[in-house]
Amino acid sequence: MQRITQLQQHRDILTRTMRGIEREGLRIDRDGHLSNLPHPLALGSALTHPHITTDYSEALLELITGTHTTVESLLQELTEIHQFVMQQNRNESLWMQSMPAILPPEKDIPIATYGTSNTGMLKHVYRRGLAERYGKKMQCIAGLHYNFSMPSELWSLLDFKGDTRQEQQSDGYLALIRNFTRYSWILMYLFGASPAVSKSFLADMPHELQTFDHDTFYLPYATSLRMSDLGYQNDAQSALTLCYNDLDSFIRKMYNAVTQPWPEYEAIGTHRDGEWIQLNTNVLQIENEFYSSIRPKRTTSRTERPVTALMNRGVQYVEIRCLDIDPFEPIGISASTSHFMDAFLLFCAVSDSPLFPNDGHCARSQKNFAQVVKQGRDPGLTLNKEGISISVPDWGHEILDQVHAYAKELDIAYGTTQYSAAVELQQQKLDNPDLTPSARLLQELRNSGLSLQDYTLQKSQEYADTLRFGELSVEADQKLKSMVQESILEQKEIEASDTESFEEYVAHYNDSLRRPD
Repeated sequence: MQRITQLQQHRDILTRTMRGIEREGLRIDRDGHLSNLPHPLALGSALTHPHITTDYSEALLELITGTHTTVESLLQELTEIHQFVMQQNRNESLWMQSMPAILPPEKDIPIATYGTSNTGMLKHVYRRGLAERYGKKMQCIAGLHYNFSMPSELWSLLDFKGDTRQEQQSDGYLALIRNFTRYSWILMYLFGASPAVSKSFLADMPHELQTFDHDTFYLPYATSLRMSDLGYQNDAQSALTLCYNDLDSFIRKMYNAVTQPWPEYEAIGTHRDGEWIQLNTNVLQIENEFYSSIRPKRTTSRTERPVTALMNRGVQYVEIRCLDIDPFEPIGISASTSHFMDAFLLFCAVSDSPLFPNDGHCARSQKNFAQVVKQGRDPGLTLNKEGISISVPDWGHEILDQVHAYAKELDIAYGTTQYSAAVELQQQKLDNPDLTPSARLLQELRNSGLSLQDYTLQKSQEYADTLRFGELSVEADQKLKSMVQESILEQKEIEASDTESFEEYVAHYNDSLRRPD
């Protein structure tokens, strides 16, 4: 309570909250199949374009906004990027589901390419390694990342620990991450939108899903199969339990993960038939391979390692990675969801956040999260709140009542009522599970009589046309076209500047990893 009182005395700080979005989406052809065409030249260089790139596959677009002080400007930019992409690529759509469209055989799923430079090859070989370790299909699952940061003076104002502002800021973000870990199950209930999957995606993989129709598997009360353990089993990562009690411990564990060999990967090796197939044989090839619902982040230079950047300059922002693509919104997220996320993350940042036991790993929170993604709408489901059994609605209302107080602070700071309205909208879902996106999607399938594949194809094409024929301002169009040309030139300059072999480049990249003190 003391911290929120301090916050009330400095509400102007809240108007400098920054948020950004990275939205993934599979490019599909008119029949709903994964595109077999390369990244369109009209969208620029996937290596250097600041807003339009690729994720794992050549067909998996990643659309990235800048950082914004308002939700309105954030979603305006995301909309403009979508409009530009659809207008430049008129024969394809973006798949409006987190679980993939019809995929070709594993060997034919195209891994993203980034040109001939050492930098581009590093990104490509890393993705080859992901294919070896996890399979290509799992890398085609798409989501939406929400990046969030607060002004640096907030952390010292609220008396977070540290001798310097950088240390206080890192301590504050880790406190946010701990609370996010405790409470993020509620995001899966409120926004999970992948309760079903096409049968073709699973093929012969073992699973516990039920038959929905001739072409669709599902779980009756699931919220987000994307965030479940469906097919994404990996012993190396399962053994990796990072610590969020302090930054030094987090860095040491991450350093160990990217430097410690793993026997199964050693058996694969780094080369096959004279070609690179993974960057190394360690638990993680690079830091970004760690699969988590939230990450502490710091912007890096082109050759700087993320863990070294955190070590040198501390945490700069957090990246929320558990949001499904919203199948009811043309750009994959609504303004209401963004307003809610701001209030929820502010609550996580400012509320008391006790340290985790067991060396900073919270198994109880992980189990709550895992239960909600598979059974979240089950009226009989109970979660574990500090050793006490509690229902989803009861605990959910307790959390949202607290989030509402922070929403009111944001409303006052921004001169609006949209933050409170966003929280109140989510409270309705706790009282009526049929209002959740996962339940709505299943009901839409029942009402339409369509399979998940056919329904999503129809919506994807509908949204693509909405964006394609939407009015994109001359200024935004010219800006994005200029970025296309600039990115192509920048890639050529990078390729022309290489003076060492790729083997030497990888060795130098690995050597740049600073050992924790």
